[in-house]
Amino acid sequence: MRTESGRRVTRQRAAVAQALAGCADFVSAQQLHARMADEGIRVGLTTVYRALQDAERTGGADVVRSEIGERRYRHRPAAEHRHYIICRSCRRGEPLDTDVVERWVAHVSRTTGFAEVDHTLELSGVCGNCRRNRSRAGDAAR
Repeated sequence: MRTESGRRVTRQRAAVAQALAGCADFVSAQQLHARMADEGIRVGLTTVYRALQDAERTGGADVVRSEIGERRYRHRPAAEHRHYIICRSCRRGEPLDTDVVERWVAHVSRTTGFAEVDHTLELSGVCGNCRRNRSRAGDAAR
Protein backbone atom coordinates (compact mmCIF):
# COMPACT_ATOMS: atom_id res chain seq x y z
CA MET A 1 0.00 0.00 0.00
CA ARG A 2 1.19 3.57 -0.75
CA THR A 3 0.41 7.04 0.57
CA GLU A 4 -0.97 9.75 -1.71
CA SER A 5 2.60 11.01 -2.12
CA GLY A 6 3.67 7.60 -3.42
CA ARG A 7 5.53 6.46 -0.33
CA ARG A 8 4.97 2.99 1.06
CA VAL A 9 2.81 2.76 4.17
CA THR A 10 5.12 1.00 6.61
CA ARG A 11 4.55 -0.03 10.20
CA GLN A 12 6.76 2.88 11.24
CA ARG A 13 4.72 5.43 9.28
CA ALA A 14 1.52 3.97 10.69
CA ALA A 15 3.02 4.25 14.18
CA VAL A 16 3.82 7.93 13.57
CA ALA A 17 0.26 8.58 12.40
CA GLN A 18 -1.14 6.79 15.46
CA ALA A 19 1.18 8.68 17.82
CA LEU A 20 0.19 12.01 16.27
CA ALA A 21 -3.49 11.15 16.60
CA GLY A 22 -2.87 10.51 20.31
CA CYS A 23 -1.50 14.02 20.89
CA ALA A 24 -3.98 16.53 22.24
CA ASP A 25 -2.10 19.54 20.90
CA PHE A 26 0.48 20.62 18.36
CA VAL A 27 3.87 18.89 18.60
CA SER A 28 7.16 19.23 16.75
CA ALA A 29 8.73 16.29 14.98
CA GLN A 30 11.34 16.09 17.75
CA GLN A 31 8.68 16.08 20.48
CA LEU A 32 6.72 13.36 18.72
CA HIS A 33 9.89 11.31 18.18
CA ALA A 34 10.79 11.63 21.88
CA ARG A 35 7.27 10.70 22.95
CA MET A 36 7.36 7.61 20.76
CA ALA A 37 10.79 6.62 22.13
CA ASP A 38 9.46 7.04 25.70
CA GLU A 39 6.69 4.60 24.78
CA GLY A 40 9.22 2.11 23.42
CA ILE A 41 8.37 2.71 19.76
CA ARG A 42 11.55 2.70 17.69
CA VAL A 43 11.24 5.00 14.68
CA GLY A 44 13.96 7.14 13.15
CA LEU A 45 13.65 10.91 13.36
CA THR A 46 13.90 11.15 9.56
CA THR A 47 10.91 8.80 9.25
CA VAL A 48 8.95 10.98 11.68
CA TYR A 49 9.74 14.09 9.62
CA ARG A 50 8.76 12.42 6.35
CA ALA A 51 5.56 10.95 7.77
CA LEU A 52 4.54 14.35 9.17
CA GLN A 53 5.30 16.08 5.86
CA ASP A 54 3.18 13.47 4.06
CA ALA A 55 0.36 13.96 6.56
CA GLU A 56 0.49 17.71 5.96
CA ARG A 57 0.44 17.32 2.15
CA THR A 58 -2.44 14.86 2.21
CA GLY A 59 -4.57 16.77 4.73
CA GLY A 60 -3.98 14.41 7.64
CA ALA A 61 -2.33 17.06 9.81
CA ASP A 62 -2.62 20.75 10.49
CA VAL A 63 0.60 22.72 10.83
CA VAL A 64 1.47 25.93 12.64
CA ARG A 65 4.82 27.60 13.15
CA SER A 66 6.19 28.51 16.53
CA GLU A 67 7.61 31.97 17.14
CA ILE A 68 11.06 30.59 16.20
CA GLY A 69 9.74 29.10 12.94
CA GLU A 70 9.54 25.48 14.09
CA ARG A 71 6.79 23.49 12.40
CA ARG A 72 4.34 21.95 14.85
CA TYR A 73 1.79 19.31 13.81
CA ARG A 74 -1.63 18.22 15.00
CA HIS A 75 -3.74 15.36 13.69
CA ARG A 76 -6.62 16.60 11.51
CA PRO A 77 -9.61 14.34 12.14
CA ALA A 78 -11.62 15.76 9.24
CA ALA A 79 -10.58 16.59 5.70
CA GLU A 80 -11.43 20.28 6.05
CA HIS A 81 -8.81 23.00 6.29
CA ARG A 82 -8.68 24.55 9.77
CA HIS A 83 -7.19 27.53 11.52
CA TYR A 84 -6.09 27.83 15.13
CA ILE A 85 -5.22 30.39 17.74
CA ILE A 86 -2.17 29.29 19.74
CA CYS A 87 -1.40 30.31 23.31
CA ARG A 88 2.09 31.83 23.43
CA SER A 89 2.47 30.68 27.01
CA CYS A 90 1.26 27.06 27.20
CA ARG A 91 1.18 26.31 23.42
CA ARG A 92 -2.42 25.04 23.54
CA GLY A 93 -4.15 25.36 20.18
CA GLU A 94 -7.82 26.20 19.86
CA PRO A 95 -9.58 25.62 16.51
CA LEU A 96 -11.40 28.63 15.09
CA ASP A 97 -14.58 29.00 13.09
CA THR A 98 -13.09 30.69 10.06
CA ASP A 99 -15.82 30.62 7.46
CA VAL A 100 -15.24 34.33 6.84
CA VAL A 101 -11.58 33.65 5.96
CA GLU A 102 -12.50 30.84 3.58
CA ARG A 103 -15.11 33.06 1.88
CA TRP A 104 -12.53 35.85 1.56
CA VAL A 105 -9.99 33.45 -0.02
CA ALA A 106 -12.63 32.26 -2.51
CA HIS A 107 -13.45 35.91 -3.32
CA VAL A 108 -9.77 36.75 -3.87
CA SER A 109 -9.44 33.72 -6.14
CA ARG A 110 -12.48 34.75 -8.21
CA THR A 111 -11.51 38.43 -8.50
CA THR A 112 -7.83 37.86 -9.31
CA GLY A 113 -8.27 34.88 -11.60
CA PHE A 114 -5.87 32.80 -9.49
CA ALA A 115 -6.61 29.10 -9.05
CA GLU A 116 -5.59 26.65 -6.34
CA VAL A 117 -5.09 29.50 -3.87
CA ASP A 118 -3.43 28.40 -0.64
CA HIS A 119 -3.32 30.48 2.49
CA THR A 120 -1.93 30.50 5.99
CA LEU A 121 -3.51 32.29 8.91
CA GLU A 122 -1.74 32.11 12.24
CA LEU A 123 -3.10 33.78 15.34
CA SER A 124 -1.48 33.73 18.75
CA GLY A 125 -2.28 35.20 22.12
CA VAL A 126 -2.44 34.28 25.78
CA CYS A 127 -5.28 31.93 26.76
CA GLY A 128 -7.62 32.58 29.67
CA ASN A 129 -5.97 30.00 31.91
CA CYS A 130 -2.51 31.48 31.43
CA ARG A 131 -3.85 35.03 31.92
CA ARG A 132 -5.48 33.96 35.22
CA ASN A 133 -2.26 32.22 36.33
CA ARG A 134 -0.24 35.35 35.53
CA SER A 135 -2.75 37.44 37.46
CA ARG A 136 -2.53 35.14 40.48
CA ALA A 137 1.26 35.16 40.34
CA GLY A 138 1.20 38.95 40.24
CA ASP A 139 -1.19 39.09 43.20
CA ALA A 140 1.04 36.74 45.20
CA ALA A 141 4.10 38.89 44.52
CA ARG A 142 2.44 42.00 45.95
